[in-house]
Amino acid sequence: MKQMFEKGENMIDQNTLKILTDSAKYDVSCSSSGSERKRDFGIGNCHMAGICHSFTQDGRCISLLKILMSNKCVYDCLYCVNRRSNDVPRASANPKDLCELIMDFYKRNYIEGVFLSSAVDKSPNETMERLLDTVIMLRKVYGFNGYIHLKGIPSADRLMVMRAASFVDRMSFNIELPSEKSLKLLAPQKSKNAIIRPMRELSSEYLIAKEEKRKHFLPAGQTTQMIVGASDESDGKVLKLTESLYSFYKLKRVYFSSYVPTNYDTNLLPKTSVGLLKEHRLYQADWLLRFYGFSASELISEDEDLDPMLDPKCAWALKHPELFPVEVNTAPPEVLVRVPGIGIKGANKIIMARRYTKLTLEDLVKMRIVTKRAIHFITANGKFFGKEHLPTVRLLLSLNDKALEPKQMSMFSDQETTLSLITGEL
Repeated sequence: MKQMFEKGENMIDQNTLKILTDSAKYDVSCSSSGSERKRDFGIGNCHMAGICHSFTQDGRCISLLKILMSNKCVYDCLYCVNRRSNDVPRASANPKDLCELIMDFYKRNYIEGVFLSSAVDKSPNETMERLLDTVIMLRKVYGFNGYIHLKGIPSADRLMVMRAASFVDRMSFNIELPSEKSLKLLAPQKSKNAIIRPMRELSSEYLIAKEEKRKHFLPAGQTTQMIVGASDESDGKVLKLTESLYSFYKLKRVYFSSYVPTNYDTNLLPKTSVGLLKEHRLYQADWLLRFYGFSASELISEDEDLDPMLDPKCAWALKHPELFPVEVNTAPPEVLVRVPGIGIKGANKIIMARRYTKLTLEDLVKMRIVTKRAIHFITANGKFFGKEHLPTVRLLLSLNDKALEPKQMSMFSDQETTLSLITGEL
């Protein structure tokens, strides 16, 4: 291992690698759903592969090399650790060195793909050109068929962006802040249009490529990322923007990153971290938008924040007592999935089972439905087992002192909760 990092003519030394990988850790929009890139020659395969200690659709956890080409930046975004005015160690790598590092790591089975990004070194076009050279060299010279996620550079030339999209599996242009007002305040050198324009163009070209069956053009689609807590936008505004991005630009994912202080020299930013609970609630709401048929306006009004004590689905259900309880033996699937504790898989099990018998609460327990949530919103064969008073139900469903006590996770106790965490179902 030591030999790999010894400074050579075409190798990145260990100190440079540490700087460039450490500088990339704040970008969270790097998980993969896999893609169907055709293998031409060489080594590697990205089919159904996820990245960077992320989870694939079939449950595997795998890794990627997450690295910047350079952390030398001409921009001075107040929230960014790589901002021009920040006194941190700086480093850069050239395309050939990066390619050799990636190939060495891949051959040693350290990684299954790469997330490649860069600070804006000198100019957007010059930085994007070097990133483009890297991905072309990886594919054409080194024969790398593994997963590549490239973070694009806003304001770079359109032709370079489109050419890069034909060599990588996924691209992301990070929207960074939820409003144009916050972007002007905290990152005055960036503009909303410079970020949105390439997202729109990639979305249009992706649809054309799909119709023409060009599998090499961005096969895993595009994503974006927002920092939450650095500015004062409400969760409702964040979710409304998220919904618009899915609707208009057909993004695969919108990622949320809780603000972590890296700049204590300005009064425009909070001095403390916003915490992970806010991020967690937004991801839960995002799941409801993508898979459960909810709209952002149903979950929360634009000027409100999500309830930290309740997951968004439970909070919505408690606001609409007139819709509950529902009978599990007759309710349609689109109604079942809106019941707290019943996810997509659970609803499918119920639909299949009730063809042959009248379901009881015991049947739901055997199906591993999260009955401690669901019983307050359902009847099973005409029987109601929950609490009728909303304050009592809210207390039972909310976080409490006992729930917040440190506890060793077990694969065998509290199976309902464990399964809910694994599947993401609410």
